Amino acid sequence: MPAPTSEYLFDPALIPADAGAPLPEGLTLRPLASSDYARGHLALLAHLTAAPDVGQATWSTRYSDLDRVNRAQLTYLALVLVDDATDTLVAHATVFLERKFLRNAGTVGHIEDVVVDPKMQGNKLGLKLLEVLTALSEQCGAYKTILDCDPKNEAFYVNYENKGCEMAKYR
Repeated sequence: MPAPTSEYLFDPALIPADAGAPLPEGLTLRPLASSDYARGHLALLAHLTAAPDVGQATWSTRYSDLDRVNRAQLTYLALVLVDDATDTLVAHATVFLERKFLRNAGTVGHIEDVVVDPKMQGNKLGLKLLEVLTALSEQCGAYKTILDCDPKNEAFYVNYENKGCEMAKYR
């Protein structure tokens, strides 16, 4: 299994410092780190959907795969919020950058996997992640940033407009 080549999935200096409201005290916003399996990354994602514990080795292999992709061309930007007191992850969201032939070979940012630990909900942490990821997507040249959500959560995405529906086919 190849070892991750850096502590973070992307350079933390890319995170726009002025994007969105300030964080509550005691929380740190940063890229996903190669050590975040131990901070409960999969347990946090399980609040969103099925995320069984695949084990440290498989998690690290996936992290290495994403890290390698990012080294070739910045594509996968996963952000986390860390509770400084417990050193655990309390929120996560990702934007991945899709290179297109459309719009002068433009880029689209896709926001995915937005999740906040239920104990931390109500603090606008998800909104903070969305603001930062949207700014990061635009900073990386995306002509639009899109996301899918459950209709019951539509009001949460205040700066986004409903443009249709998502279709999926699961294997």
